[in-house]
Amino acid sequence: MRIHWPQILPALLVAFLAACSQQEEKAVVAPVPVQVAHAVAGPIHRIITADGVLWPLNQASVVPKISAPVRRFLVQRGDHVQRGALLAVLENRDLAAAKTESSGQLAAAEANYRSTAAATVPEQVTKAETDVTAAQQAADAARTLLDSREKLFQQGAMARKLVDEARVAWAQANSNLVTAKEHLRALQSVGKQEQVKGAQAQVEAAQGHLQSAEANLGYSEIRSPIAGIISDRPLWEGEMASVGMPLLTVMDISSVIARVNVPQSQIGYIHIGDPATLSTDSGEHGEGKVMVVSPATDPASTTLQVWIQAPNPGERLKPGTSVHAAMVVGSVPNAVIVSTVALLPSSEPGVTAVLVVAPDNVAHLKPVQIGIREPDKVQILSGVSPGEQVVVEGGVGVENGAKVQIVVPGEKAKEEKQEAKKEK
Repeated sequence: MRIHWPQILPALLVAFLAACSQQEEKAVVAPVPVQVAHAVAGPIHRIITADGVLWPLNQASVVPKISAPVRRFLVQRGDHVQRGALLAVLENRDLAAAKTESSGQLAAAEANYRSTAAATVPEQVTKAETDVTAAQQAADAARTLLDSREKLFQQGAMARKLVDEARVAWAQANSNLVTAKEHLRALQSVGKQEQVKGAQAQVEAAQGHLQSAEANLGYSEIRSPIAGIISDRPLWEGEMASVGMPLLTVMDISSVIARVNVPQSQIGYIHIGDPATLSTDSGEHGEGKVMVVSPATDPASTTLQVWIQAPNPGERLKPGTSVHAAMVVGSVPNAVIVSTVALLPSSEPGVTAVLVVAPDNVAHLKPVQIGIREPDKVQILSGVSPGEQVVVEGGVGVENGAKVQIVVPGEKAKEEKQEAKKEK
């Protein structure tokens, strides 16, 4: 059979063009597969995020109060210690000798005080009383002699010279009596008390010297002011520990403090006690609360510092580590919420939009105003109502008014597997 190609070729060309046209029309009108989720009404939290650095809950640089060589250390870096634990001992033989000397001085002062209070003063008072009695007797005798001679002088039986001598003797005896009485009075009132006070003052001074020696000896024992972990020990045994130079550093990392910087525009939402989550680049996490909100702005960064305290069981969070903080600072109880993956850039600058699928499976691009954000959801202030279907996957590149096919999550992957099997 002979084929007439000049007659068949035009018919084949027409059929081929018609088939191509049908395929192009089918490709144009084919619906785009998308996944949707309903906009819901529910609570959403206001979360403020910031970056910062972890600090220990407490830290103490242990500085010696005396300069002396280190005799021995009782701890190493990384050791856990309790408050008051002995960390190191400095050379203290000279201080121990000074304490012994001060103890001897105190014992001598106390012995002198007991002697003064119990023996010396009473003996002096007794002697003064005896002196007064003797002076009184001498004065009385001198007065009697003077009176007798004056009578004899008046009778003409004695010379005036003898009378004058008796008067002088009486004056001297009376003066001695006054002196003895004054001495006794002084001993009984002021003198006795002053002597006892002087002896007591010597005891107190000796006690002060002993306390000073004991304190200096105590300074040679370095103890931890807080409970924590030894983070630094710059010296070795035998090296000189100097006043003002840290001998050890103790950190309390049972809890950590995240110091983060927050912009001024967001600081008004943050309050002490707000819950927060901390996370590090290594994947460690911690739950804490805001404990400090700085009242002053850092002039260099124009931010304010917020402190977040978080328990640190197992000491997983290390001071000095960079940390990301998410603070929950408020919530809206009945907000319109969609997934954050539903947000699409609009053709207008600064405008956000979402694709809403109508009951006839037609996608409509709607500009929306957004409010509070969480990592996986966002509040819609206007543009979407609860119950509407919002495209959450496959919406990029879909034009406004395009026909779409709603695909249930998981079915698309199942269809792709079936197609792959058919091709094999």
